[in-house]
Amino acid sequence: MAETQPKVLNRWLVVVGAILIQLCLGAIYAWSVFTGKLTEAGGDYQFTAKQTQAIFSMGLAAFAGVMAFIGGPWQKKSGPQIVAITGGIVLGLGYILGAFLGRSFWAQFICIGLIGGAGIGLAYVVPIATGAKWFPDKKGLIMGLAVAGFGFGATIWVKLADTWGPLLNMSLFGLPGVQSTFFIYGIVFLVLVLIGSIWMVNPPAGWLPKGYTPPAPKPGASDAKGTVEFSVKEMWGTPQFYMLWLTFIFSAGTGLMVIGVIKLFGIDALQANAKMAISITDPATGKTMIQWVKMTAEAAGAAAGTAMAWYAIFNGLGRIVWGSVSDKIGRKISIFLMCLLQGIIMLLFYYIGGASAILLTLMACLIGFNFGGNFALFPAATADFFGNKNVGTNYGWMFTAYGIGGIAMPLVAGYFKDAAKAKAVEGVIDPSAWLAPFIIGGVVCLLAAFISIMAKPPQKKTA
Repeated sequence: MAETQPKVLNRWLVVVGAILIQLCLGAIYAWSVFTGKLTEAGGDYQFTAKQTQAIFSMGLAAFAGVMAFIGGPWQKKSGPQIVAITGGIVLGLGYILGAFLGRSFWAQFICIGLIGGAGIGLAYVVPIATGAKWFPDKKGLIMGLAVAGFGFGATIWVKLADTWGPLLNMSLFGLPGVQSTFFIYGIVFLVLVLIGSIWMVNPPAGWLPKGYTPPAPKPGASDAKGTVEFSVKEMWGTPQFYMLWLTFIFSAGTGLMVIGVIKLFGIDALQANAKMAISITDPATGKTMIQWVKMTAEAAGAAAGTAMAWYAIFNGLGRIVWGSVSDKIGRKISIFLMCLLQGIIMLLFYYIGGASAILLTLMACLIGFNFGGNFALFPAATADFFGNKNVGTNYGWMFTAYGIGGIAMPLVAGYFKDAAKAKAVEGVIDPSAWLAPFIIGGVVCLLAAFISIMAKPPQKKTA
């Protein structure tokens, strides 16, 4: 009697679970939707811009740190499912605590930033590591799909809080709108991550997709294929790790800065530069005329919110497109082109993005598209350069670049914003304060492009 083969999970279910999980983890990119309420003069919180960016930066730092030190090693030791489940519980708990305790800056810093960020860090590495093992033949595309939910999720949480809901204007348990939104999101995140965790399991040992044969390593090739395995310590001993790491710091940090400040920049720049049409009725003739006037704060805020939502949509699209493109043209050239384009766009962003609501949205889409590429290209490049087997732990360390960039760049922007606010005349802020951070972002992205093109696949030392 022939021996029956054990049933293997349909690997596309892993992608479904990954997207569900990442939709929730993308909440961190929706942070700008709260900053207007948090900094509102005479409002419930009256935080400074720097304080709002500090909460965001804490979330990014906890995200990256927990992923490197706990999430990556733990999922390798105990399997991906338990790590994903724990991440969902911690993320949901952070937001629920933020709902009931988050009246002060420090409470939000700890609950939303530290605890919520830690939950994201635990769960984030799981779909990436699991996807690399189920899809060695389509790493770029699957990495893009696995993390696309992160970008699309931000759009959902932004719109639910602001224009679809709007949750920010409701009150649960007598809590202000921001904290009420935290509570609803905490429950939703908890449930969806637990559902997605059902399919976060590794393939059987030695399993390969039908018809797929791993390529043999080719010394001197321009792109590696993940056939040579490096441990974390071996990876640390290569210059390629530090080259990719620096590139990731500069590229991701710039995108994170824009996420954190796009609404604040849009409000300042559009009020100063953009026009809006209003209808005026002549009382004598009764005729209605269109008159162009300076954009109001409310209209500028709505336009900036729309740009932020489109940023998130293109963030998700960029992950899929850049990942798929990199499977065809190679990871190194893809990273180079992404950073080069981002650098050019950032240098132009202040001048073009602040001119009108349409141009702000267009530039936000371009930046979001390139920024999203980071999260398909760098995990795939880590797997290519240092092996598929250890990508969970190795990428955890590579991802510390995201935390460093996420601390530095948003705080730079927050510093310039607060400095301009202190010099405001009758509450009107000079939007030129935003020029410096955008130039800094453009320059470091161009530097990242140069570093990335110099990196060659590492060769493992033999005894």
